[in-house]
Amino acid sequence: MLGMTCAQAMGLAMVKASRENDRTRAPALTASVGALGIVFGDIGTSPLYALRESLASERGAGLVSADVLGVLSLVFWVLILIISVKYIAFVMRADNRGEGGILALMALAIAPERQRRRTRTVIYLSWLGLFGTAMFFGDGVITPAISVLSAVEGIEVATPVLEPFVVPFTLVILTALFAFQRSGTGRVGALFGPIMILWFAILAALGLLSIIAHPGVLVAANPALAVEFFARNGSHSILVLGSLFLVITGGEALYADMGHFGARPIRRSWFAIALPALLLNYFGQGALVIANPAAIENPFFRLAPRWALFPLVVVATVATIIASQAVISGISSLAMQAVQLGYSPRLKIIHTSARAVGQIYIPAMNWGLYIAVIGTVLGFQSSTNLASAYGVAVTATMVITTVLLYRVARDRWRWSAIAAGALIAGFLAIDLTFFGANLLKIDSGGWFPLCVGGLVYLIYSTWKRGRAILRAKLRATALPLETLLADFADAAPTRVPGIAFFLTSNPHGVPSALLHSLKHMKVLHETIVLLTISTRQVPRVRKNRLMVKHFSHGFHRVSAHFGFMEAPDIPHILKLCAAYGIIAAPHTSTFILGREALIPSRRLGMARWRKRLFARMSQNATSAAAYFGLPANRVVEIGAQIEF
Repeated sequence: MLGMTCAQAMGLAMVKASRENDRTRAPALTASVGALGIVFGDIGTSPLYALRESLASERGAGLVSADVLGVLSLVFWVLILIISVKYIAFVMRADNRGEGGILALMALAIAPERQRRRTRTVIYLSWLGLFGTAMFFGDGVITPAISVLSAVEGIEVATPVLEPFVVPFTLVILTALFAFQRSGTGRVGALFGPIMILWFAILAALGLLSIIAHPGVLVAANPALAVEFFARNGSHSILVLGSLFLVITGGEALYADMGHFGARPIRRSWFAIALPALLLNYFGQGALVIANPAAIENPFFRLAPRWALFPLVVVATVATIIASQAVISGISSLAMQAVQLGYSPRLKIIHTSARAVGQIYIPAMNWGLYIAVIGTVLGFQSSTNLASAYGVAVTATMVITTVLLYRVARDRWRWSAIAAGALIAGFLAIDLTFFGANLLKIDSGGWFPLCVGGLVYLIYSTWKRGRAILRAKLRATALPLETLLADFADAAPTRVPGIAFFLTSNPHGVPSALLHSLKHMKVLHETIVLLTISTRQVPRVRKNRLMVKHFSHGFHRVSAHFGFMEAPDIPHILKLCAAYGIIAAPHTSTFILGREALIPSRRLGMARWRKRLFARMSQNATSAAAYFGLPANRVVEIGAQIEF
């Protein structure tokens, strides 16, 4: 199962009550089992295809045991150095108030004083994190396709006559999986851990039986065999590295999922269950291939006795569905965070659980991803073809993670430049080697995730830049509130009973919707609240949620702050306002919103074609009323044309 980068992931399908309650009450064993179901779904299903693809060029009579042992040695040390050392030991130390993932890491890398100054470093780090996030979407499209395809392909081993049905079966399974998202993932989430325990037990048992028959394969733990493999194969070993990266699919997910279970349960599950089972299975596949080179066509399923093939296909398919579910939920969570941080237009977000923050359903994202995944299956047809497309985008994300980690080590951990530089240099050497090896895949399909990631980056960067241009224009022309209130002393408008909330992104001036309302209707409510909702570079805001400033003539300015893992909650804001003397309820308040009709111009700031793209996205974005869940019969929208 292919890996996720972010975060972003950062919100995968498990029930996610508040960290204060879950972390203290849930037994350590329960958390560790839960981590198996979500965190290790990707890397746990990689034995279905990883070793097969790594040895693909050595099939047939040219396959020699020395090369198999060399590849196994690489598998062993890649799992140790990248997963165990880089991610488990170091990257997971960089937690943003318990949360992980590339967006959380980006926020950590940008020190608070830099955030306020908006220095060049802040800009570079922000765009770097955004690029890594976009690359996650690129490989996220491939993930469900290759995982389910590789499992269903097991029926070819059981009976070749079913080969024509592999793609149709895969399409049916994927369609059911995406259709299920609307119901929420809570019920399935409870089964994730136990099923994955069974899966890892099967991995270990199949591998151990093969190792017992050919124990000499254990010598592959010697790193000298990996060095000899490179010396013997020369440039060909670079091609093997490109396929070998499939072994560590899901490495970024270990960090991204930290907010669900905590670092300790993830580490415990990795070293106690996942890592031993993976190594046993890979070594078992290697032993089988040495004894029978023809088994390289599908070494995982050939480990099993013939009578167990169909049950194994069923269990493998369920395991890949679980891993695919995690990726789908992760993409939804990342999409929500992009909306919160201002990189994406507003999307309709449905919370499928009243208790679990991480369980969300975004219809546009779900069905857009479904179309992309189905198109990927139809276009590539097999897991082997998809393996050639995977790796370029996610290795770029791994490089970005390492770069951001350097800033965290320097600014947050207070490491010296020498210590931080030595650690990062070692990680970069490995990451860049894999990145270079995967660049060779561009012609054979690696262009596909790069195109998807590039499209996402274009959309997110255009929206971010467009909003900045629009915000600057509105602020430059905004009337100061003090000036408006001073005018009331000479000609106060008619006031009517009630309270009106004007939602505005500008925490300083008067929203244009208020001026238009005053101009055309000549009246104002007795109480006026100028409400600004902003997202901070932290997962959750624990204190100082609300900042309230009172003015004359019944005016109040309220700034509500949320973290990038939180959904803005208007009813909760209204409850908090009561402590400041602002008594309001959703069903009795009036919410007045501005809706801009954007007219692209030739002015500087952004290319005109990007301005047109921004205007189209703004036009199709979910309305603020629907996004914030405001009562439809209490909302008034006032439109205005803005040239930018």
